[in-house]
Amino acid sequence: MAKKSYIRMKTEQKASELISADLTQLRYAARKLATDAINLGSLGLGTSLLEWVASFAAIYLLILDRTNWKTNILTALLIPYIFLSLPSLLFSIFRGEIGRWIAFVAVVLRLFFPRHFPDWLELPGALILLMVVAPSLIADTLRDSWVGVVICLAIACYLLQEHIRASGGFRNSFTRANGLSNSIGIILLLVYPVWALVLDIL
Repeated sequence: MAKKSYIRMKTEQKASELISADLTQLRYAARKLATDAINLGSLGLGTSLLEWVASFAAIYLLILDRTNWKTNILTALLIPYIFLSLPSLLFSIFRGEIGRWIAFVAVVLRLFFPRHFPDWLELPGALILLMVVAPSLIADTLRDSWVGVVICLAIACYLLQEHIRASGGFRNSFTRANGLSNSIGIILLLVYPVWALVLDIL
């Protein structure tokens, strides 16, 4: 009888040691999973936030160029930049039925009532039309790849270089009243593609 209780105590002790070792490993795995999820989530959140900021900076520059702050830079390049960097939520809205209606009204106004179609609506109308009619290869594949990010980076670098040249130098681009707002907007255009490329390389 004493031998049976000894064996039972020995097996219970081994079982409790195994269970505690397993629980320790589970705690370690859960901690590691949580740490990795937080790190990856924060990087993804940062990229998504920068994507929103860059898109709104491009829209801001487009509006700025159509108002009294005219610049000599080629702002038509902001259209493909917005197309490639617009957050997926907004892109899917404009690619859907809402975008089709906006594009339809813009085309009808432009064709039949050209006097009532203001000049400042041409680039936004072109953007909506581009989003609606772009093939899936470009709209889905190119936007979500590193190629789209490289195109955004090239556009932002070109716009920054042209802005500095039009302002009369690097210092003037940050000291003049209209130069400062344009410089900040163009630098915000640069941040998203650089961050996305760094994350893609890592």
